[in-house]
Amino acid sequence: MAEAESNSKPLIFRWGIISTGAIAAAFAKDMQVDPKTRNIHDIIHKVTVVGSRDVSTAKKFVDTYFGDDNNVNDGSGKPKAYGSYQEVYEDPEVDAVYIGTPHTSHYTCALHAFTSKTPKHVLLEKPITTNAAELRSLIQKAKENNVFLMEAMWTRFQPLVMEVKAINESGDLGRPVALQADLSGDFDIENIPVTHRILDPHLGGGALLDLGPYPLVWAIIALYEHPLNDLKTPTVTGSMLKTPITGVDSNTSFTLNFFQSKIVAQAVLSCNINVDATDPGVTIRYEKGEIRIRKPIYCPKEFEVEYREKGKVMKVVKRRFEYVGGGWHFQADEVARCVRDGKLDSDTWSHQKSLLEMEIFDEVRRQCSYGLPPGVEKVVEAE
Repeated sequence: MAEAESNSKPLIFRWGIISTGAIAAAFAKDMQVDPKTRNIHDIIHKVTVVGSRDVSTAKKFVDTYFGDDNNVNDGSGKPKAYGSYQEVYEDPEVDAVYIGTPHTSHYTCALHAFTSKTPKHVLLEKPITTNAAELRSLIQKAKENNVFLMEAMWTRFQPLVMEVKAINESGDLGRPVALQADLSGDFDIENIPVTHRILDPHLGGGALLDLGPYPLVWAIIALYEHPLNDLKTPTVTGSMLKTPITGVDSNTSFTLNFFQSKIVAQAVLSCNINVDATDPGVTIRYEKGEIRIRKPIYCPKEFEVEYREKGKVMKVVKRRFEYVGGGWHFQADEVARCVRDGKLDSDTWSHQKSLLEMEIFDEVRRQCSYGLPPGVEKVVEAE
């Protein structure tokens, strides 16, 4: 287990990285950013191993993203490269694994991490699983093996989001009334291979599972987490268009209605794989103004707040954020601190919030008759 050398020295938290795709590369680069650049002094992240299904791929990843002497500022050299995921799970010099595989393999990878000879804490990419049943099973397995589990909802931990959340809950704008959020991308689906992750149903392709977590997280932050909502669950209405190319959803929108508490508000969320994203990507409208968040909504750097009185604009405040790195390290700080403090769940992005996400996605898919190929979902609800 990771330990601080003394009360005055930071915790050295050791990571294993599972998979070698673009998202794993982004995480690897951020683990080498000096935490002091974001005013973090109690944690140092250290990548000790990288695992792929092919050892040559793992070695190439290590050579590409790690210098001989720059592994998280401690001069320890490059991480080890493994040709299997299991070797990462069993390495005693790993405290937690970051799993960046396609989401249809999240369940199996996390399960193996929990049940290895040396059970590992897990930061699991989004969507955390393909359905709520898989997630419930993983949560139970994590508890049985006394290990921490968190979805890699990196947006939730970024400093811009923290400031927006504070404004949202301050009451200065009144109560939130309506939210619109969109994440889209033109993947040129007419011309890419059908094996591309966004088109392949066996990889959980399509807009909802791949892009949907990002508009949804803004509704959770602004409406579900709002103190006046008292964690009341919204109702869900979904709509979906499927591409004839492979049958995955190309255009999906879903509406969340919050009305069981002191919050009466609606979130209209959308995701598309055949058109560019809107800008601003998120608009939160209040009784006395609105917040507009610039794209990309998964890692925004700019937002503005418009304050109104009786329909008249009183002032507009613009904010821009800069920090070293890509924004992936903030969630890693949360994992390290939770593990250090003996927690199995994050208070900020809890199992319960990930379950809410997956239950909403399950309901949208149910309403739109959108199933995945047999065998893709490793756990399903009994009918």
